[in-house]
Amino acid sequence: MARSAFRIFLFTLLGLSAAGQLFGQERVTPVVPFGGIYDIPEATVKPDPQQAYRIVVDVFTGSDDPDSTGFGLYNVARMVNLFAVGGVPNDSLDVVLAIHGGATFDVLTDAEYNSIFGVDNPNLPLIRALRDAGVKVTVCGQSLLSREVPTAAVAPEVEIATSMLTTVAHYQMLGYAVFRF
Repeated sequence: MARSAFRIFLFTLLGLSAAGQLFGQERVTPVVPFGGIYDIPEATVKPDPQQAYRIVVDVFTGSDDPDSTGFGLYNVARMVNLFAVGGVPNDSLDVVLAIHGGATFDVLTDAEYNSIFGVDNPNLPLIRALRDAGVKVTVCGQSLLSREVPTAAVAPEVEIATSMLTTVAHYQMLGYAVFRF
């Protein structure tokens, strides 16, 4: 009986030790200083560092809070960082964003965003960091017009597309994988 209790104690102690190592781990941001992720050295399912990745992302989820970055853009930062932690060189990752819907307001200049929400646009530093990482950022012209947002209100780091639909279709026909955030 004492031996059984000792085994339970030992396994509990080992489990707590492993949990402490896992939960004590720091998030990393190897490429984009947003979207911190955990490196998982034990992972056996990882991106292939020899593979070229081409991804078009349908970004439609903005933020419920005007002071916070949009979920979709934040997830793109996480994705770029995950590929980097997986060993994929930045020049082997080609990402295009097709922003629309609730995320449309995330691409506005500070002046325009402030006139609508009363604060500067918290997404602009993230958008700049994504651009610096090589991500092409576009916004749907249809979403802008349907929300009565003039194209001049779009941050200069963002390209205006005819639509999200044509952007995604164009890149998908070129062989890009499609993600939705």
